Amino acid sequence: MKKITGIVIARNEEALIGDCLDSLAFCDELLLVDNDSSDKTVEIAEAKGAKVIRVTGSGFARIRNEARRHISSEWILYVDADERVSKDLEREIRGILSKEAVRQNAFRLPRVNFYLGNNRWPKVEHLERLFKTSCLKEWYGELHESPSIVGEIGDLKHPVFHYTHRDLSSMVKKTLVWSDVEARLRLEAGHPPMYWWRFPRVMMGTFFDWYILQGGWKAGTVGIIESLYQSFSIFITYAKLWELQKKKK
Repeated sequence: MKKITGIVIARNEEALIGDCLDSLAFCDELLLVDNDSSDKTVEIAEAKGAKVIRVTGSGFARIRNEARRHISSEWILYVDADERVSKDLEREIRGILSKEAVRQNAFRLPRVNFYLGNNRWPKVEHLERLFKTSCLKEWYGELHESPSIVGEIGDLKHPVFHYTHRDLSSMVKKTLVWSDVEARLRLEAGHPPMYWWRFPRVMMGTFFDWYILQGGWKAGTVGIIESLYQSFSIFITYAKLWELQKKKK
C-alpha cells in the first residue's frame, strides 16, 4: 500500500477541523497548515494526531506550495476544512494506492456542494485534489488556485462533500474579504471602465448561470437565495472595482 498524506489548510476553523480530519483518518499522515488561527484549530488538530505547520499571509497557491515542501509520502490528498471525504471515496482511494502501478499521476474528485445546511446543490464540480507527490510541480493563481501537473489525470467516481455557505452572516463576511482581492486582480488585468450598464449585465448573467444553468431552480428556496446571493456578491466585486478605477484616475 502506497503512503499518502492528507493536507488541510485552515484559519479559525475550530468548529469544522475535527470532523474534517476524522474523514482523513485513513491517511498515513495528516498535515494541518495553519494560517494565523486565533481559536482552537491547532489544538484540535494536534489532538487528532496531525502535524501542524504555521504559514502567515494570504494566497492559497503559495500556502499549498508551502505545504508540499513538508511531504515525504508518495501521494498527497488536499482537502479543505469544510470538506469531508466520503466513505466511498476513501475506499476508491485505497484501491488506487493498493495497485502495484498507477498509470495516472493525479485524479479529479467530484465535489458535491451543500448550501445553508444539508441542501445539496444540483451541479457537481470536479477538482484535482489527489496527486502523486513527485508529479505535482506547483500551485498557481492568487484567488482560484490551480495545480500544474506532469502526466495523465484520471477521474474518480465518488465525491468529497463540501459544506459551504453555512449561514448568511459568514457568506457576507467572506464576500467582503475576497471581493477586495477579486477587484484588485481585475484592475491589474486592465478591466474596461465600470459604466452603469455593466452592473445589471454581470448580475443578471450570474443569476442566470446559478439559477438556470447550474440548476438552482431544483433546490427550492435555497436555490433562489444562493443564486440571488451570487448576484449580490458579483455586484460587490464590481462596485469595488469601480472604486479602484476612480482612485486610479
